[in-house]
Amino acid sequence: MNRIVVGSDHGAVELKDELVRFLKAKGYDVTDIGTHTTDSVDYPDIALAACDEYNKGGYAFGILLCGTGIGISMCANKVKGIRCALVGDLFSAQMAKAHNNANFIAFGGRIQYATPVTEMIDRFMQTAYEGGRHEKRIQKMMALEDLP
Repeated sequence: MNRIVVGSDHGAVELKDELVRFLKAKGYDVTDIGTHTTDSVDYPDIALAACDEYNKGGYAFGILLCGTGIGISMCANKVKGIRCALVGDLFSAQMAKAHNNANFIAFGGRIQYATPVTEMIDRFMQTAYEGGRHEKRIQKMMALEDLP
């Protein structure tokens, strides 16, 4: 699958636009949920729209962005089937996929990263889920969705 869904609130529009260009240049088909301006929008709405789109199927993964990446990732993790990792460096990008099999990664448009976000996305995309001993933990994690 070479489809990726991307969404951001007003705090990360510039970064989202940069990432969409980056992904398209690498040959990915990108569904851009928005927002497309710096007019204020609520990140829970963007997270839900992007996660709902992802859950329709056919996507490799999704990318969510807000001012810090914190709020939008928290919202995404409330949606059934979503494992969103807030990534801040190459190691966390790699482990989000290798050990946690994240299907979304999140970043902050107002964060000054030591490593370019595009490099973190590349690391995430180049990493395979290891499965094995991690699979039982993923199953336990996802079972938490069914708790009252």
